[in-house]
Amino acid sequence: MAVIAVFNQKGGVGKTTSTLNLLGALARIGQRPIGIDLDPQAHLSGILCGAPQHAEDSAYEFFARGKSLWSLLRPTRSATEIVGAHIEMSRLDSLLGKSMNAITRLGVALHRRPEPERQILIDCPPQLGVLSLNAMFACDLLIVPVSADFLAMQGARSIDHALNALEPVLKRRLPRRYLLTRFDTRRRMCATIAEQLVAEFGAADVFETRIAENVSLAESPWMKMDVFEHAPASRGAIAYEALLGELLGSGLVN
Repeated sequence: MAVIAVFNQKGGVGKTTSTLNLLGALARIGQRPIGIDLDPQAHLSGILCGAPQHAEDSAYEFFARGKSLWSLLRPTRSATEIVGAHIEMSRLDSLLGKSMNAITRLGVALHRRPEPERQILIDCPPQLGVLSLNAMFACDLLIVPVSADFLAMQGARSIDHALNALEPVLKRRLPRRYLLTRFDTRRRMCATIAEQLVAEFGAADVFETRIAENVSLAESPWMKMDVFEHAPASRGAIAYEALLGELLGSGLVN
């Protein structure tokens, strides 16, 4: 089953929202996905089950002290389980460095996971550091949320350049798909950004699904819910259901 990482160096583009709602969409069709929160801000953890109060109960303990990743899984209200994040994880860049051993630690653990049939989604921090590199080495697909504005488009180019530079180290081209978020059909600029994404990265690397601005998507994290729990008939829920449909159609998720 797939390991999917969600990453962008720019904040406010829907990174955690997309991770949260893809987990919810998978749980809704009867799967038992696993979320791994690598963002020291711990927003995903906080929404799903409350961020761990102590670093030793978070992914920090896996990276810093080699504790089993699977012993850190915590249940949520749905069929999802999560490895939580803690602010101490912001220290891992200085503690671990960027040696091959440091940046492949997560990939090794996921390769040996006890339930390989379960989908895994990784919420990355908004920096290209040791935690994001771990996610990239471990994943089968990188989803890059891009909000429909020109600054975000510049960020997408930067990410593409960084990923291309990593190819000799990864020894492969990391599959990536760009996801347009905060999309508003009434704004010409949004359509222009969509056209630019396809022109620069190719239609195969851009999701057809576009995540529109939606009140329910904004409200659900505040309510400690994914959008399917909060407003299953909303446009936001329909959009993330369509996004999962694209992933299922790609053969990466089944």
